[in-house]
Amino acid sequence: MINKSVVRIVVCISFVWTFLFSPMPGPAGSAIDGLVVQSVFAQHAGHGGAPPAQPEPARKQAKEQPKEQQEAVEAPTVEIPLDKQQMMGLKTAPVARKALRKTIRTVGRIEVDERRFATVTTKFEGWIEKLYVDFTGKHVKKGEPLAEIYSPELFATQQEFINTLRWKTQGGAIRDDEVGRMYARDNETIIEAARQRLRFLDISDEQIREIEATGKALRTLKLNSPVDGTVIQKTAVLGTRVMPGEKLFDIADLSTVWVVAELYESDLSLVREGETAKIRMGSSPGKVLSARVEYVSPTLSEETRTAQVRFSLPNPDGRLKPKMFTDLELEVNMGTRLVVPEDSVINTGERQIVYVDKGEGNFEPRLVTVGIVSDGMAEVLSGLKLNERVAASANFLIDSEARLKGIVK
Repeated sequence: MINKSVVRIVVCISFVWTFLFSPMPGPAGSAIDGLVVQSVFAQHAGHGGAPPAQPEPARKQAKEQPKEQQEAVEAPTVEIPLDKQQMMGLKTAPVARKALRKTIRTVGRIEVDERRFATVTTKFEGWIEKLYVDFTGKHVKKGEPLAEIYSPELFATQQEFINTLRWKTQGGAIRDDEVGRMYARDNETIIEAARQRLRFLDISDEQIREIEATGKALRTLKLNSPVDGTVIQKTAVLGTRVMPGEKLFDIADLSTVWVVAELYESDLSLVREGETAKIRMGSSPGKVLSARVEYVSPTLSEETRTAQVRFSLPNPDGRLKPKMFTDLELEVNMGTRLVVPEDSVINTGERQIVYVDKGEGNFEPRLVTVGIVSDGMAEVLSGLKLNERVAASANFLIDSEARLKGIVK
């Protein structure tokens, strides 16, 4: 048995002789020295020593070889024989480009058209002495009286106007000289200012002309309706005191109403103004109304994470009443997309997998990224190519087989 120390000494002497003292280095000498070293290491390895270290080129080649072999290996597949495919009811479908339409369904409610809404108030303090509209829901026309209000402030303003008119009459007795002309100009200015003050208190021009003709102040002022519509709220009560700015009547023109719907933020990017929606009413079964999107809210509700979308509907017969609920269906054209059947995608929660038919009963698991899902089709953003075929039914059985074999984890 050769001593280990002797082997180490021989190895060291061989390396020194090869690299330092060889008089004729060359291919032949290097080969011989290499054989000597290899034989010594072989003897040493045969007696329990460590194997010789490989040269640097050999190590690089050893590292690159598994990589090349790995690239040559195909992706793992699950083999499902044809007879088993028939028993499973397995079907495949192509990856195709189709025009995709997404249908958004939600619930809407009917609201008053804010553009046809008015509130009746007063600009002075007073008391209600007469009510022409004494119940909520009454239909009124523009200019129709709603109530009569007595106001000491208003009465005093009318008296000032009447006195100004009297001064004008007295000024006419002055001779036609410079003083008379100045008096007439100043008096006309004062009269016009008094008229304007009455207008600011919501006294109409017709009532002002009546005051000028009779020379008497009106004890009460009539509040007239500013629009045609229905009284949807009434706070005015006979005999009560009213203050400036206090709301007495809410009047809405219900010949046109709004339908307001809530859309989730995931659908907002798909909706544009001008798109048409179908609206169904529970009060009119089987009747479908059509309306266009007029407005999409620029803000989002923090509580519901939704935004409002608004439509307008004509309501000539008054059947559409505020606070009614509607079923709303909005179809959005998404253009041509790369799609597969929705059932072909297995969603694990963390990733989405489809099984690609590779032929001869082999199915390859493929990770995909899915976009919009609509009408039984799912948009494929990545992972598949056009005209590839995927398992469209019974793919959960293929997935179970792949997990049992360890192909998919």
